[in-house]
Amino acid sequence: MKKKKVLFVYNETNPELYITKSDATKSNLNFTPYFEIENTTPMEEFDVMIDLIREGGYDVISLNLDDDFQLLLDTIKTEEPDVIFNCVEIFYGKAPLETNIAGLFELLEIPYTGAPALTLANCQNKALTKKILSQNGIPTPKFQIIDSLETPITIDCFPLIVKPISEDASVGIENESVVRTHEKLVERLKHVFDEFKQPALVEQFINGRELNVSVLGVDPPIALPISEIDFSEMPEHLERIVSYQAKWDSLHEAYHKTIPICPAELSDEITKKAQEIALRVFSIMELRDYCRVDMRLSENNELFVLEANPNPELSDGVGFMRSADAVGYSYGDILNMIVGMALKRKKN
Repeated sequence: MKKKKVLFVYNETNPELYITKSDATKSNLNFTPYFEIENTTPMEEFDVMIDLIREGGYDVISLNLDDDFQLLLDTIKTEEPDVIFNCVEIFYGKAPLETNIAGLFELLEIPYTGAPALTLANCQNKALTKKILSQNGIPTPKFQIIDSLETPITIDCFPLIVKPISEDASVGIENESVVRTHEKLVERLKHVFDEFKQPALVEQFINGRELNVSVLGVDPPIALPISEIDFSEMPEHLERIVSYQAKWDSLHEAYHKTIPICPAELSDEITKKAQEIALRVFSIMELRDYCRVDMRLSENNELFVLEANPNPELSDGVGFMRSADAVGYSYGDILNMIVGMALKRKKN
């Protein structure tokens, strides 16, 4: 039987920016790192994923778009893939354009992994997601959308956290994003407007524990073991948040003070409730294949949904894969399950 062909698509326009960090740089750290200082590039991680999908019995073609739309069209025409493994998160430097790439796959009637285009668009808009979830009875922190410094500020439940409305992967979320005074709020709003050229989501900051609840979109979908981001080692000068630096900058102190624990040490009641909420979010937002729902557990044990994350990072041992590993799935198992779920949507 002829192997099914998988086109593995991603978009890295400046791979030369991923440089190896020198031992001299590491020695200059003014804190003790918890994790290894990673030198792995996204391209190397994609290569590992591709090898595991090949081991699953598929013929895999790798494609870095490099912001070349015509290259994508030409490759699809030449290779005629049965399914596309979609790892495109940004195009022309704009996160919202990931929706357009998924929309193209739909127009061409090629099944692809992860969330559909409409879901990507809805989840990209943090305010819209919160409105949809709130209207369906899902608890979220109080919030206000502010699109200019002239907008009357009606939210006053300090502390607050200020986020760009349409960014992904914690872009625009920094230590200074948490504000405790009106003066600091205005200062951060100005930063978002100037830096990101978009409205700001101003949200009630929930003191408490950060929980990541991943959902695997089998039939029926299942909530995986909950992962917690432990802030107990966070120094006083850093806010207890998963900032951009905490996620991506292995030379920043926050990266080494946000420590994942999976499964999280929670009561059976809280675990069950958090997983039920995540499954409802998966259904309400029409997510697919795999997702991660980020929540806060307040100091009085109330759960609040912060974000629904379609197509979360699939690096081995990180985020979604950490939770999958906790329930006994191997890295290759999950990747090939995701391909299989997409292939089921292929029209004969």
